[in-house]
Amino acid sequence: MLVPYASWLGNGDNAWQMTAATLVGLMSIPALAVLYGGLVQKKWAMNTVLMVFVTFCLTLIVWVLWAYKMGFGTPLISTFVGDPRTILGANALEGQANIPLLNGLMPAFKIPQSSVAYFQFVFAAITPILFIGSVLGRVNFKAWLVFVPLWITFAYAVNAFLLWGGGYWAGKGALDFSGGYVIHLAAGVSGFVSAAVIGPRLKRDREKAIPNNLMFVAVGAGILWLGWNGFNGGDPYFAGADAGAAVVNTNLATATAMMVWILMDMFLTPEKKATFLGGLNGMICGLVGITPAAGYVNGLGAIVIGVVCPAIVWVAWYTLPKYVWPFNKVDDALGVVYTHGIAGLVGGLLVGCLADPNMIEYIGLGKASSISGTGAFYGHPHQLLVQFLAALTIIIWDGAVTFVIWMFIKYVLRIKLRFSDAELEIGDVAIHGEEVYPAEEIYTTKLSVTAEAEASPSTEEPVQSVSVEE
Repeated sequence: MLVPYASWLGNGDNAWQMTAATLVGLMSIPALAVLYGGLVQKKWAMNTVLMVFVTFCLTLIVWVLWAYKMGFGTPLISTFVGDPRTILGANALEGQANIPLLNGLMPAFKIPQSSVAYFQFVFAAITPILFIGSVLGRVNFKAWLVFVPLWITFAYAVNAFLLWGGGYWAGKGALDFSGGYVIHLAAGVSGFVSAAVIGPRLKRDREKAIPNNLMFVAVGAGILWLGWNGFNGGDPYFAGADAGAAVVNTNLATATAMMVWILMDMFLTPEKKATFLGGLNGMICGLVGITPAAGYVNGLGAIVIGVVCPAIVWVAWYTLPKYVWPFNKVDDALGVVYTHGIAGLVGGLLVGCLADPNMIEYIGLGKASSISGTGAFYGHPHQLLVQFLAALTIIIWDGAVTFVIWMFIKYVLRIKLRFSDAELEIGDVAIHGEEVYPAEEIYTTKLSVTAEAEASPSTEEPVQSVSVEE
């Protein structure tokens, strides 16, 4: 007799986990590719899209070779760093999933290691993809190819181990349901440091940072929003009640946050106008703010997060770049430090206040206690202190690691971190030899000339193309 499943495997849980992981993957490709690609100037659209796709590729390669086990394996350095190992063998792919330091602290997995590894990979991949938004329009593509594997290894994998893999802050009871700290705070900090180190865009580009296609932005935003159902709904690792609650809370907080930002724009700005880009910022604040809290707070808590996060970020967005150092000195192209860094920090701190002990993630039977979170408003003020210290760890570690990696690339590998001003003037055509909206008549003429040259090869010397520097 043949059976399709091992005795430990729950096919419903596994089906949802793979679906959730795919939804999260769609948040990167194509969602952030087209969202960021539509937000930037036309001349940087293809560079942006290519950076998103190659980051996805590089992260997966690093993930299966060593980084997954650094985040979710056995300790290498106490409870701070995991032991780098591959997950290429048959048992690593088809065997029962296991996070060693969480054994006995959560129900035994009913899914294979491959499902957990892929689910956690798409989380890892989206983090550097998010903070691409801080350095668009000037970061050297070659330098980025080196940066991503190093950052995943020394920043992201450490973050994941500390908070999700049973490491130090997990042991202290820090709550980060789906990555308010591991992903969004990390992206905001690392993106801001990267922008500071690499330097600004051209002055003309900063002054005329006009999106090239808002409809693409809308498509990307919609996929991002709905993909977040997998982001937060997949994190219990089981298709249980808490997964459903996390999905509802995610959408509730996001809808509230989008409307809060729109209303603040309508009543508090000189223009008194609602804009899609403003609503997009509010939407992202809601998605980010609820991420660390989705399965720990009730519906009222989700609404509170949907009000507080965009309100704080709105004020920061309109004041810090004008008046406060170092925000007024750093060219964070798409404001990642605000919509991800500040929103992730606020959401993580609000978990310390709003986590409801009646929101059960895992049900305890017999003498076993159910697993949930308890915030300050429910009689556990120490949780807020733990949340603050865990956030401080991420901010200091990721900021330092990001700076060191860029210095290594610049001074040891001797790779320029920023394109030359001549290349920045031209954009995609200079860097990649392609553009997002080529003029049809020019493109057709070029094809005709190429076809004619191939049909009638000339003995004359070809005309040399002019380099960007010339």
